[in-house]
Amino acid sequence: MKRKLERFAEMNTFPNVIQPSFKEAFRTNHPLKGNWNSDFFKNPNPLILELGCGKGEYTVGMARAFPEKNFIGIDIKGARMWKGAKTAVNEKVFNAAFLRTRIEFAGSFFAPEEVDEIWLTFPDPQLEKKRKRLTSPGFLNNYRKFLKNKGLIHLKTDNQVLYDYTLGILLHNKLKVINQTADLYSAASADPVLSIKTFYENQYIEKGLTIKYICFRLPHDKNIENIPDA
Repeated sequence: MKRKLERFAEMNTFPNVIQPSFKEAFRTNHPLKGNWNSDFFKNPNPLILELGCGKGEYTVGMARAFPEKNFIGIDIKGARMWKGAKTAVNEKVFNAAFLRTRIEFAGSFFAPEEVDEIWLTFPDPQLEKKRKRLTSPGFLNNYRKFLKNKGLIHLKTDNQVLYDYTLGILLHNKLKVINQTADLYSAASADPVLSIKTFYENQYIEKGLTIKYICFRLPHDKNIENIPDA
């Protein structure tokens, strides 16, 4: 507990961390909504979100690989996020930021078409509650509120159920799949982003689990529907 409190205190000093109160996030518009490029990053570069960023390794790794883009890791657990935020500060990775809030509240922080891409890296598969899966219709329709029309969504997971479920949702709604594989590292990838591995991903690989990946586009012109009886 003492270590957590120390990390929370240090997080308050980081210039790359936004920690709004519940009142600031719930059904309100944060001052940075629509203004991340002008007021925070001070550049017009594309904005990419990592939802459920955990320790922030992916957010920082992508920011290192693509200095011409801006990255924001979002998670509610500040003790985990502290590691990525501190790494970015120490290494002077100025295009990586962190927002501590619930994913459901993302619409309070990002304006329509403000976000270019979304990454979902090893989200909880929510085996008992499909509606809580980050690729469920409820979440996908929420992403449409701030993701650019036909913007990209990336999913990396070790969970076969979530992988199959997501492909089913995409097929049912006729969404365009750009790339998919049930074994990402079976062949060498030239994409530096796909080669970035999180703390938990390395654990999964050590256990012999295969990493699945899906990249698809999310259009504005259709409401994403659930699969009947799914």
